[in-house]
Amino acid sequence: MKCPYCGEDGTRVVDSRPSDDNSAIRRRRQCESCQRRFTTYEKQDIFPVMVIKKDENRELYSRDKVKSGIVMACHKRPISTETLNQLVDEVENAIFAMDVKEVPSSMIGEMVMDKLKALDKVAYVRFASVYRSFTDVNTFAEELKMLLQKEN
Repeated sequence: MKCPYCGEDGTRVVDSRPSDDNSAIRRRRQCESCQRRFTTYEKQDIFPVMVIKKDENRELYSRDKVKSGIVMACHKRPISTETLNQLVDEVENAIFAMDVKEVPSSMIGEMVMDKLKALDKVAYVRFASVYRSFTDVNTFAEELKMLLQKEN
């Protein structure tokens, strides 16, 4: 393991324990060269899942792609980084729990929207506006109307 601070190879594990959700091993490491500490997470290497896009093309599932969409939707919202990471973990765990080799991007988008709707309505509307490709103001207004009706 290379030190993220000085780039040296020599690090040692100082502490090791399961992550909060038991999906990974959290390790505190210390660089033998600069003595700085950092945290790594060790996850089981799960078989690759292919995402079926709207145009029927397939690409490897990317946690970073899911996370970036969620982060953009939650920009300037009162949502902690820890909560965002937990949301991504929940979506990813649900995908891998399905035990399938291919999953439609629409299913991933719906999972994210369900989680965002429960977390923050503004973030939900932002994500839905991009995900559902609202073509005009009327489509956007209809989504808002449905959201408000479900609250009442």
